[in-house]
Amino acid sequence: MTRPVAALTGRRRRAGTPAGDPSVLVLAPLAIEARAVRAGARSADVQRIGMGPNRARRAASLTREGPAGPVVIAGFCGGLDPELEPGHIVLASELRGPTGTTECAAPSILAGHLRRGGFEVRVGPVASTRRPVVRERRRALAGTGALAVDMESAWLAPEARAKPLVTLRVVLDTGRHELHRPLRTAAAAARAYRVLRDASALVEEWTRALGEREVVLASPRASCAGVVRAVEIVERVLADRGAPVYVRKQIVHNAHVVGLLERRGAVFVDEVDEVPEGATTIFSAHGVSPAVRAQARERGLDVIDATCPLVAKVHAEARRFGASGREIVLIGHRGHEEVEGTVGEGPDRTHVISSEEDVERLEVADPDRVAYLTQTTLAVDETASVVEALRRRFPTMAGPSSDDICYATQNRQDAVRALAVDCDAVLVVGSENSSNARRLVEVSERAGCRALLVENAGDIPPDWLAGTRRVGVTAGASAPGALVDEVVHALDGLGGATVSERTVAKEDVHFKLPARLRKGS
Repeated sequence: MTRPVAALTGRRRRAGTPAGDPSVLVLAPLAIEARAVRAGARSADVQRIGMGPNRARRAASLTREGPAGPVVIAGFCGGLDPELEPGHIVLASELRGPTGTTECAAPSILAGHLRRGGFEVRVGPVASTRRPVVRERRRALAGTGALAVDMESAWLAPEARAKPLVTLRVVLDTGRHELHRPLRTAAAAARAYRVLRDASALVEEWTRALGEREVVLASPRASCAGVVRAVEIVERVLADRGAPVYVRKQIVHNAHVVGLLERRGAVFVDEVDEVPEGATTIFSAHGVSPAVRAQARERGLDVIDATCPLVAKVHAEARRFGASGREIVLIGHRGHEEVEGTVGEGPDRTHVISSEEDVERLEVADPDRVAYLTQTTLAVDETASVVEALRRRFPTMAGPSSDDICYATQNRQDAVRALAVDCDAVLVVGSENSSNARRLVEVSERAGCRALLVENAGDIPPDWLAGTRRVGVTAGASAPGALVDEVVHALDGLGGATVSERTVAKEDVHFKLPARLRKGS
């Protein structure tokens, strides 16, 4: 379980190495394992320690006396989880032994690097035993939730508590292919050797990211009030009515959130004609057009609207300007769900633009009867320049009564600008289809600081971190805070991190649920 980021904030670093220092000690029990690691990670300090708990205890001092960087325990293992096959890699989240449990450094970044290299990787507990386990003893150990078993790691781990500890084991045998079957074992051993060798080359690349860092968290960050409300609506409906509950489009633009809700019974569809007649259907936070609402009525759907109130405000403005006979210039990204919904309020009188160049090409029937609106998740600075260009061309242009760009978007962009001033790089947690998350990357880059959008910690390339000493971390308004925690712990696992927070605004906005979902209604 990932600890809250608050547990790291303001703490002193553990002893470690400067960012980008690749010094790492690899401990391998058997000669064949050490040979595989040396063949892949040619610059690593690889020590063969011998097989079993007694040799592991004697070798444990190597973890204290070796390089200042992380310790990697590498070798083969027995697979306990039934989904594991020979050649799969297990990275330990914790090591369980007869004398207790040792937490390992968060291996998410290494896991992602290995997966991109084509390996099957699982992260979870690894158990260490005094002797090999087979048949019933293997099944009993699998029942504890451990993914794999070895005979050394738990005895090596205690001496490495002051350092990041990574345990990489390649599955040699499983419950279906145990070591006492010679022909199968020979083929599995050859495969496991190749995997350990080739994976060790990627471990060597991963070492370029190792070292102490400062991590600066942007505040505010992650989920906004509209996202919290939308997700709570789906959760409340699932709890009250049971699965399935249909949702038109992604409820919010975050793959992690959508995946969690799918596992609970939410069914996401592109259009309402995919929903069975009369079924409960939720409209996403991005809003829908009047045409979609009409289609839902025709199908007799029981609709619950999770449209963000700030998006609903833009829809109301579009109706107001349309009723007054004005053509509407909507600044936004064509094809985005929020833009499609707003355009639907007046498709014959709405023009979508995204740049100053689009302003010059714009043709309207009456230049004195123009109004503008904006997508709520745009970059504030870019949007301001487009509005200025519109005002120069249409001096009598009307606009919204208050800024359409939502408070959360603006606050998160202001926070990223503050990070960009003195960070080497900024990590933005969010999905590729999240407009507000992508804008945070652009805002950082325009401020002169390189930035990277990642879905989770596993998306962070080790090379991207090489040489960085101060890393800013934020998240788009659609991303849950738990993903930020995961990224921070992954950075801490590379050699230690001091975590601080840069606050530019306090948020206390809360949007009410639809009346029919409120308790007591």
